[in-house]
Amino acid sequence: MKERVIRADYNDDTITIYQAYNELIANHAVLNQTFVSPPFKKERMTWIKPSFLWMMYRCGWAQKENQERILAIKIKREGFEWALNNSSLSRYHTEKQDSYDDWKVELQKSPVRIQWDPERDIALNPLPYRSIQIGIKGIAVDKYLSEWIVQIEDITEKCKSIQNLINKGLKNKAMELIPQESLYPLTQNIATKINSF
Repeated sequence: MKERVIRADYNDDTITIYQAYNELIANHAVLNQTFVSPPFKKERMTWIKPSFLWMMYRCGWAQKENQERILAIKIKREGFEWALNNSSLSRYHTEKQDSYDDWKVELQKSPVRIQWDPERDIALNPLPYRSIQIGIKGIAVDKYLSEWIVQIEDITEKCKSIQNLINKGLKNKAMELIPQESLYPLTQNIATKINSF
């Protein structure tokens, strides 16, 4: 099994990513079908995640403070791939950069940051392969808000229903409600840039 590949719910045109926010930001986002500033803070880095279960791990099934609302956001694949093409790895890798200083310069200049964290199973336990998290700032956030977003859906209640089934020991029923994610195709150039293998 490959250790670092992107698994996602996608079609020919869009890919679904997940974010969790507080009530105010989420309400404005669903109403306007994009993130509105304020209350959304454009100047901050925002993280998008194509893994549903990693999002559940991060927000604790919508139980963590300021992460009480979970949004499924369909964005254009061309935007998603622009982000990957214009990214820098969040950690220094000797095989990727000539020097630590070169990496630091690249990291500061890049509008997109790539991080790989252990994927999670339905019980939110770590799995032996990694899931991508994509941090965007500056021009990438501008493009995200104005060009990439196709649809924003509040899936909080669905997520809570899945957690409720898990708590009742109905794992198979819970699995039926989890979005089907499959291997996302990458060009060799993108795969090399984001250290996917």
